[in-house]
Amino acid sequence: MKPIWIVDDDQSIRFVLEKALAREDLPVRSFTNPRDVLAALEDDEPQVLVSDIRMPGGSGIDLLSKVKARFPGLPVIIMTAYSDLDSAVSAFQGGAFEYLPKPFDLPKAVELIRRAVDESVREDVSDERLQQMPEMLGQAPAMQDVFRAIGRLSQSNVTVLITGESGSGKELVAQALHKHSSRSSGPFVAINTAAIPKDLLESELFGHERGAFTGAQTMRRGRFEQADGGTLFLDEIGDMPFDLQTRLLRVLSDGQFYRVGGHHPLKSNVRVIAATHQNLEDRVRQGVFREDLFHRLNVIRLRLPPLRERREDVAALARFFLQKSGKDLGVDAKRISEPALAKLTAFDFPGNVRQLENICHWLTVMAPSQVIESKDLPPELMGVQPAAPAMPGGLPAPAQASYAPPEPVAPMAGFGPSDSHAVAVPVGEAVALEAQHAPASSFAAAVAPSMPAMAPANWLSDLEREARVRLESGATDVWDVLTRQFEAQLIHTALEITRGRRIEAAQKLGIGRNTITRKIQELGIED
Repeated sequence: MKPIWIVDDDQSIRFVLEKALAREDLPVRSFTNPRDVLAALEDDEPQVLVSDIRMPGGSGIDLLSKVKARFPGLPVIIMTAYSDLDSAVSAFQGGAFEYLPKPFDLPKAVELIRRAVDESVREDVSDERLQQMPEMLGQAPAMQDVFRAIGRLSQSNVTVLITGESGSGKELVAQALHKHSSRSSGPFVAINTAAIPKDLLESELFGHERGAFTGAQTMRRGRFEQADGGTLFLDEIGDMPFDLQTRLLRVLSDGQFYRVGGHHPLKSNVRVIAATHQNLEDRVRQGVFREDLFHRLNVIRLRLPPLRERREDVAALARFFLQKSGKDLGVDAKRISEPALAKLTAFDFPGNVRQLENICHWLTVMAPSQVIESKDLPPELMGVQPAAPAMPGGLPAPAQASYAPPEPVAPMAGFGPSDSHAVAVPVGEAVALEAQHAPASSFAAAVAPSMPAMAPANWLSDLEREARVRLESGATDVWDVLTRQFEAQLIHTALEITRGRRIEAAQKLGIGRNTITRKIQELGIED
């Protein structure tokens, strides 16, 4: 293993860390200033770099920037006796692995360095692999089915109907079907039929002539014309207005259509791929979807299972999305610990792959260090228990979660015997995250899931009574007063248990070190 490099002008700091790391059988090389480090980098490279932030002859932040330019994946830990906001922000913006304020607890510092070493060794190979990751990935049997399906359909122009819950990646499958078909040189045109008002949808699909309606000042080509020679993807086809379904059926039958206000038939050589999260057979029975159009679309059907049905793919997808988010934001990709991955895998993901992608984007921005721990996960994941061991046969055991996601996306009903061959996709559509947070109808509902099962809920009743008294008295600062009391009591109790050790108290509470320091100052807590 390559050595850990320590850069600090304080000889005592270097000595203490050298001895502590030597006891852990970790090789060490020390420097007194950034200039010597940059010179040494010409011939050598560390496993982890631990640097002071303010030294004669150079700044640790400048050193961080120069080192990251040459070795983007190298974990750098920044130390400083000046625990100010600017230093912390500068360190993390520069891509620091972690920010270590002085004076530090030596065992904690060694633990942090060990974690950086472990992550550096473990992620070296996977990071390289992720940078070259293909358009679709997954080890679930359903994922293999989709590869086979795309292969079989690659030379066909047959109409395909893709079904699956919102966020499961239906458009990605449509794009793959187009990319690997003989039409790949032609355009891929997508339209969400549920997102366009009924009065405009006809014009969007078929175009319009000049003067066809108020505001139609020029002739406009519709999506069928735009997709000529390529593929037209009709998303959420189940929500298409009934009268437009008749026109669509005619186009699918003979390839002819008229622009709105037009009198001359047009033809377009288009392969149609449709998608829906609804049960079209139920829609037909309800009389809101034409049965003949359903059969015209339902030539080949691919069902995409929700992410909760292929949990074995969550880890690979999470690492991929973290890599992608880091690249998109121009920062180093964050790594994720095994306990955090276990919680991700146990979550049911009502928003499917799209939700996982957005969680990874959120973590890239909000996680306090380069390694994502369980406490860094967003609120909707905090009550989820780690995934149970796999059952015989390789199938994951049913997840035991204490958190029930609010308002889950309606599950797809069965589509009959043809659905026994499931198809899945791993990458979510690039659209905004659907709301996944429970409505804050009561304080008790928000905190109760995280309480131990044996703990009495009397304090919630006390809180309700106190809030009611204050609200009925006409007070306008109820939120601020009770929140301050709640936070102060939590921090005071944690500090009492840890005998005043702030870092340990922050870890027990699941908050950052800077957060607990700021709260102690704001709330005037004596520790």
